[in-house]
Amino acid sequence: MKNNILIAVAHPDDEILGIGGTILKHVSYGDIVNILILGDGETSRSSDIADINKREQQAKEVSRLLGVSNLILEKLPDNQFDSIPLLKIVKIIENAIDKFNPDIIYTHHAHDLNIDHRLTFQAVLTACRPQPNFSVKKISAFETPSSTEYQTKSYEAYAFCPTEYNNITNFLPKKLDILKIYKDELREYPHPRSLEGIKILAQYRGLEIGCPFAEAFQIIRIIND
Repeated sequence: MKNNILIAVAHPDDEILGIGGTILKHVSYGDIVNILILGDGETSRSSDIADINKREQQAKEVSRLLGVSNLILEKLPDNQFDSIPLLKIVKIIENAIDKFNPDIIYTHHAHDLNIDHRLTFQAVLTACRPQPNFSVKKISAFETPSSTEYQTKSYEAYAFCPTEYNNITNFLPKKLDILKIYKDELREYPHPRSLEGIKILAQYRGLEIGCPFAEAFQIIRIIND
């Protein structure tokens, strides 16, 4: 039975950074993958329409190469989700859920350093408040390099604690190759958002489960019929 999946992220590049290998794996299984990108990813640095359009085209190309069925690009202001009523973000996510009827949703970790990530998580959870005959049976949070690990570790509740792993050994090379499309977002090693840094994180998560490379997730909710 095919899974119907919605990936709700804050910025163009979060989808490939956090969950690119898992997307490729779902697509290889014949699952239907839909991506919702809430923010433009640019306006905190540049208001130039050319830069915003460039990022949009990069997101479209990444989705095409990942084999995604549907891509929705909203243009909320980058790193300013806290200036927008939460209800507006919730409504966007509710509309995507109504459109795609996903049984699985992936989104950001609740306590990422990035404010947009945190509010995306909160909006997803609000949009997925339990109700009869709701399509979503599973919500999982992923880690985003240069955000999840940057949060304070002085509070145990803030920590990203994986409860689910995906072996992406066969998909990591393609993930890294596609990631190069967002070349302006990549940094030099030892930055965590470098190609080598992302590979090392996948290797570390693989070590935790006994495979060469993996992506890790924290299950937020799972409903078994």
